[in-house]
Amino acid sequence: MSIKKTGVDQQLIRDLAGILNDTSLTEIEVELGDLKVRVSRQAQTVHAVAAPAAAYAPAAAPAQSAAAAAAAPAADQSKNAVPSPMVGTAYLAPSPDAKPFIEIGQKVKEGQTLLIIEAMKTMNQIPSPRAGTVTAILFEDAQPVEYGMPLVVIE
Repeated sequence: MSIKKTGVDQQLIRDLAGILNDTSLTEIEVELGDLKVRVSRQAQTVHAVAAPAAAYAPAAAPAQSAAAAAAAPAADQSKNAVPSPMVGTAYLAPSPDAKPFIEIGQKVKEGQTLLIIEAMKTMNQIPSPRAGTVTAILFEDAQPVEYGMPLVVIE
């Protein structure tokens, strides 16, 4: 396949970013002749870099609420944050019409289910590592999460 354009096919970059989001991969690289495109996910964003051209702006970024984005740095430093044990999609309730497992201000017991993370078509219940009060929920329902990402703060 030969490419006669001097620029990068932006649809190709969008397609590659979509593959990252759909598969939970962290990086994908494609070589077409002398054009080499690498798309990688770092810190909840997707960046596209084409060689030998200069770096391009992020091609896509997963949706994240302003409240969750503002709360995340504080939670990263909190020793009371419950980290994600896996990569997947986090849910606050067992089904879309069901009551959430937890709410801010709710007291939880050790071992109580806080949320569900879907990974590879399997629903994994995430238990509370300790008893306490839920002071923050750091993700939105049905949001993709990464390993180690703080999800809930229990004081």
